Amino acid sequence: MEKDELKILAQNLANPQGEKGIEIGEMMNATNISMTSESIKTLLIEDDEYILEIGHGNAGHLKSIFDKAKNIRYTGIDISETMHEEAKRLNKEFANEAEFVLYEGKKLPFKDKIFDKIFTVNTVYFWEQPVEFLNEIYRVLKDNGTFVLTFGQRDFMEKLPFTQYNFTLYSNEEMEEVISKSHFKRMKISEKEEDIQSKSGNETIHRIYTVLTIKK
Repeated sequence: MEKDELKILAQNLANPQGEKGIEIGEMMNATNISMTSESIKTLLIEDDEYILEIGHGNAGHLKSIFDKAKNIRYTGIDISETMHEEAKRLNKEFANEAEFVLYEGKKLPFKDKIFDKIFTVNTVYFWEQPVEFLNEIYRVLKDNGTFVLTFGQRDFMEKLPFTQYNFTLYSNEEMEEVISKSHFKRMKISEKEEDIQSKSGNETIHRIYTVLTIKK
């Protein structure tokens, strides 16, 4: 891909917009589904819990969350108006159990300690102030809650041509250091590997990613 194409791809991965954004959203859901599924599994969702997903994309995976337990409530939050509308369109059947919220990417518009479980997949690269944002997540998470943070490791992400444009990359050690500066106190690291199709072409690439289980 040419430089301008890579820039557009990077912009749409951060904040999908318009028709191109819808297409990117479909691609992200497909290429990230194993990371998303692993994150949902790690949450250990139980009956009657309230789940927050940060950066839901088109939320094509929403059914898998409701399949985990009974009487689940879900809120998805995203900075992309395109993904906000697309998620609502694709998930009309869950209109009574799920809501989608559009926000500016810095402050979570929720009261303190209301979510049992929170997760996010492949969004941390775009957090402008990661420690402050982690503290926002801490604020809205219940005292016995779980936060799952899933991201591609720096060594893998650096090999992707579009990550040179406005992505902040982290190794496990770098991510641990950031989290240690927040209010969170405990975390468990789980490393995963898989072969996936590249976002910028048809080649197969070997992805190494991390699932962090974080507690207060």
